[in-house]
Amino acid sequence: MESLARTVQAKNKNLTYACHVQIFVLVLFFCFVSAKPGDGVITTVEDYQALKAIKRELIDSRGVLRSWSGTRNGACSGTWQGINCVNGQVIVIQLPFKGLGGRISEQIGQLQALRWLSIHDNFLQGPVPNSLGFLCHLRGVYLFNNRLSGSIPASIGNSPSLQNLDLSNNLLTGTLSPNLVNSTRFYRLNLSYNAISGSIPNSFTNFPSLTFLALQHNNLSGSIPDAWGLNTNDSYQLRSLTLDHNLLSGNIPSSLSKLYNLKELLLSRNQIVGTIPDELGSLTKLQLLDLSGNAINGSFPTSFSNLTALVSLNLKANHLKNEILEVVSTLQNLTVLNLKSNEFDGDVPASIGKLSSLLQLDLSDNSFTGDIPDSISNLPNLTSFDVSNNNLSGEVPSKLLDKFNSTSFVGNIQLCGFSPTTHCPSPTPSSSSQATNHQKSRGHKTKDIILIAAGTLLLVLLVLCCILGCCLIRKKSNSKVSKESGLAGAKSVPAMGTKVESGDKSGKLVHFDGPFVFAADDLLSATAEIMQKSTYGTAYKATLEDNNKVVVKRLREKTAKGQKEFEAEVAALGKVRHQNILALRAYYMGPKGEKLLVFDYMSNGSLASFLHARGPDTTITWPTRMSIAMGMTRGLCFLHSKENIIHGNLTSSNIMLDEHNNPAIADVGLSRLMTNATNLDVIATAGTQGYCAPELLKLKNVTTKADVYSIGVIILELLTGKSPNEGREGVDLPQWVSSILKEEWTNEVFDLELMGDTSDVNEELFKTLQLAMHCVNSSPTARPEAREVLQKLEEIKPQLAAPSCASTPVKSHSFEIPTET
Repeated sequence: MESLARTVQAKNKNLTYACHVQIFVLVLFFCFVSAKPGDGVITTVEDYQALKAIKRELIDSRGVLRSWSGTRNGACSGTWQGINCVNGQVIVIQLPFKGLGGRISEQIGQLQALRWLSIHDNFLQGPVPNSLGFLCHLRGVYLFNNRLSGSIPASIGNSPSLQNLDLSNNLLTGTLSPNLVNSTRFYRLNLSYNAISGSIPNSFTNFPSLTFLALQHNNLSGSIPDAWGLNTNDSYQLRSLTLDHNLLSGNIPSSLSKLYNLKELLLSRNQIVGTIPDELGSLTKLQLLDLSGNAINGSFPTSFSNLTALVSLNLKANHLKNEILEVVSTLQNLTVLNLKSNEFDGDVPASIGKLSSLLQLDLSDNSFTGDIPDSISNLPNLTSFDVSNNNLSGEVPSKLLDKFNSTSFVGNIQLCGFSPTTHCPSPTPSSSSQATNHQKSRGHKTKDIILIAAGTLLLVLLVLCCILGCCLIRKKSNSKVSKESGLAGAKSVPAMGTKVESGDKSGKLVHFDGPFVFAADDLLSATAEIMQKSTYGTAYKATLEDNNKVVVKRLREKTAKGQKEFEAEVAALGKVRHQNILALRAYYMGPKGEKLLVFDYMSNGSLASFLHARGPDTTITWPTRMSIAMGMTRGLCFLHSKENIIHGNLTSSNIMLDEHNNPAIADVGLSRLMTNATNLDVIATAGTQGYCAPELLKLKNVTTKADVYSIGVIILELLTGKSPNEGREGVDLPQWVSSILKEEWTNEVFDLELMGDTSDVNEELFKTLQLAMHCVNSSPTARPEAREVLQKLEEIKPQLAAPSCASTPVKSHSFEIPTET
């Protein structure tokens, strides 16, 4: 073991790391994680007997446990699936997604060295073994997504080293024992989605190390404990408290304000009464607050002006009243504001229009009066809006009518202009004399009006007939030309930057090199399917008449630069060609200023959906993940070194994959096409998604080192299988990984389907983790350049290495992306 550590240190002398302490921790755990699952030592009698007993009580329909056979010599040899040993004793049982049924034997308590028990996502039944409490070295228990029943044994609290207990999504009943959490190192407890009843023990508030407490979707009753952070002098670490969908009653405890690190507080769908404590305004790190579906009364707290980190605020379905205060305008990071079904009255604050990040605004089912402020119609990112069933009056702003249908405004008797039946009244003469004169002359004018109207109608019909005839003649002519040009286009590809006339003379379609061409009419009439919405615009999957597929990104109005500057920049981007860059094939400028960008279509979608939206039986191998990491880094290296382009918004959602899972970076250079205000909005949005470098949020200055930070986060995604914005104790992905490493739980970091492989793979995982943490260093100067990241990845996995980022780009007119070796 010691020689192995020295070897790792020798191989990594050429790397410079900012945090030497972290390296030391990683090296120590590399000795543990990268060791073979079996150490070759004969298994102890107790452990061997316990494993055989465990196997007897499990139903193994897939034959996963066939390897659990033979004598004591084999149990710790590395051949028993899911078993890791040290000195002949079992320390890890890891069997997720194996289709296992049956029960967990009480004889598991004989495995005295057991540290991790991970049999989640199976069909296990019966109780949680009481004997788990006899295991002094037990650190993590992962039995979620099974069918376990009965109550949670209080004996589990006897495990002094327990750090993580996840029994969520089972059929557990009974009450919570006050002794369930006794370990001073306990940091994560997830018992959500069960049928646990009774009250929440006060003892749950006594552990400063607890960072994640999830008890939602149970039958818990009684009041929420009011002793949070009061019984300890240490800094309380709780970051996520989710108690929603229970039967909790009483008031919101003011002691929650002592949880200074809290980022997520969910108390929705309970029976909570009383007012919102002003003390909650001291939770300056809070990002998500959901108090919906209760019986809370009172007014909007003035202290909420301090919650500047708040991203989502949901107070729906309560009894809150009085006016919404101007403090709302201070919540500049807010993306969701839901005040539906309360008793708010007064005017809708115009200051809401200052919340430039707002995506969803629901003020329906209240008693708001006055006009809808014009400032709300200028919110650039608003995608959901509802003010129905209030007492609003006046005319609906035209910009809101362009984006939202009438259901957003119904139920306001004095509101007009949002549907054909709610016409706004035209101005009427105010003078009484004018009204009298109008009455006198009305009879004489009626005949004149009828004659004028009839003549006008006849003239309009004649003009329409002429126009229709001209259009039919023109359409036949264009159809003939279109067919001839389509045949020509099938034989040859236009030169780069060739302009192609559209059916609409005032529109402009410009092609760059690509595998096929199309007319503007073909593009505009293509079958479209929404793929993604972003600050830049909406991306569609478009199927042309010849069944060729492209991706069309429609840029938002008023987000792009002026026409001349836009065309100059987009012409330069149309020349960028590399096998790991999504090619821009054409652009279209419409007669009303609309701008469309046309890209290659990648059949396997984005890396984000590839990683996080797959089924439980779909696995992604380590070579595939490493190939993706190398490919996207190779593309970024090309942008930095050859094209002098900084991406500025790298996420797993804009890493696209072809049918062979080869990656291509999308949205390259879009920042050059946009206004400064739009780019600032993109940076702010990226900050909420977890990919944004820390200095970028402060300085708003995009650099190559900010791109490297984003690449580091995506590599962490590939290693952990977790999304950066996934709830994880309220911290972002780099911080979460760092906290795990500091607590010496390195094997907790990696995606479970990557573990238990050969020692070579474990070594590669460990080195890649080191590299990713180097990329997400908080100091930009400490991060490597993109070419250095690529070089290190190729050293870790040389069999996947390809030409460097300075190599020749892909050939012109080449559509297929070469498969990695």
